[in-house]
Amino acid sequence: MDYSAVFFDLDNTLYPYQPCNEAGKRTAWQRATALGYDLDREAFEARYQEARSEVKRELAGTASAHERFLYFKRLIEIHTGTHKSRHALELGEAYWEAYIDEMELFDGVRETFDAIGAAGLDIAVVSNLTTRIQLKKIEHLGIEGSIDLVVTSEEAGSEKPASIMFTLPLSQLDLRPSEVVMVGDSVTADIEGGNAVGLTTVLFNSDETELSSRRHPDYHVDDFTDIAGVVAA
Repeated sequence: MDYSAVFFDLDNTLYPYQPCNEAGKRTAWQRATALGYDLDREAFEARYQEARSEVKRELAGTASAHERFLYFKRLIEIHTGTHKSRHALELGEAYWEAYIDEMELFDGVRETFDAIGAAGLDIAVVSNLTTRIQLKKIEHLGIEGSIDLVVTSEEAGSEKPASIMFTLPLSQLDLRPSEVVMVGDSVTADIEGGNAVGLTTVLFNSDETELSSRRHPDYHVDDFTDIAGVVAA
């Protein structure tokens, strides 16, 4: 089949998410203790998870549900019963600075992007989260020059697997679903969402094996460079 574009998820698809998240939380905790908060690492993590759960419950399906500044704002409110906007800002900035410093591409991403570009296909990043931080990630990873389009759930107004997260980049690139491959690590967001719109789907960096028909990818790869072979298949 001839394809015209490949849509890529960003987080945990182009780089490993977990070490970055851990570095961010660790640095935010260190900043919190420097600001005088009496929380050991375990207590800080518990407060963070409580705050995160509340924000996600209240803002489910929106880009703001991932906003770390909101998590830290709520964490401080839970812990102190008061609002300290400057401290929330400092913790959020400490988190993202450490997170981004930790980011490194998965092996094979640059080579695969080069091969896709050389074949004349467009590359789009289609990602849940707020635009500013996703653009900073792309800049840090040094892949901006390979990407033709970035679409975030903040600008789409809904998160994957909502169809608009796929139809919006399709419209902007003037493509049909049959002309596009979607690559991601989330069975629900990337595979189920892409399947529903009619994209060819590729699951990468996922251990999930029990998949229903709606959530079953067309391809499941463990090596990022295998994606180029899918596109050329």
